Amino acid sequence: MKYRIALAISLFALSAGSYASTLCQEKEQDIQREISYAEKHNNQSRINGLNKALSEVRANCSDSKLRAEHQKKIAEQKDEIAERKRDLAEAKQKGDTDKITKRERKLAEAQTELKELESRDY
Repeated sequence: MKYRIALAISLFALSAGSYASTLCQEKEQDIQREISYAEKHNNQSRINGLNKALSEVRANCSDSKLRAEHQKKIAEQKDEIAERKRDLAEAKQKGDTDKITKRERKLAEAQTELKELESRDY
C-alpha cells in the first residue's frame, strides 16, 4: 500500500514538472508531440520539417515575439471578417441568394477561426 502511494506521488510530481512554464516551451512540446506522431506514421518529410521547425523555435523563440505574432494573426483575422461582412452586404444589396448563403457561411467560418485564435495563448 505504501508503495502505491509513493508511486502515485512520484508520478504526480513528474507530470506536474512536465508542464511547460513558458510559451516557447509549450510550442516546443507541441512540435515534439507532432514529431512523435509523424514517426508513428513513418512520415519522414513531416519529421524533417518538424525537426527544422523545432530547431528554429529553440534558436529564435521568445515569449514576447510569440505574443506579438499571435496578436498580428488576430488582427489579420479581424480584417478578414470585415472583408467578409463587406462581401455579404454587397451580395445582399444585389439580392443574389446563392451568394448571400455562401458569404454568410464564409463569414461564420472566419468568426469561428477568430474565436479559436483568441482562445489560444499564442
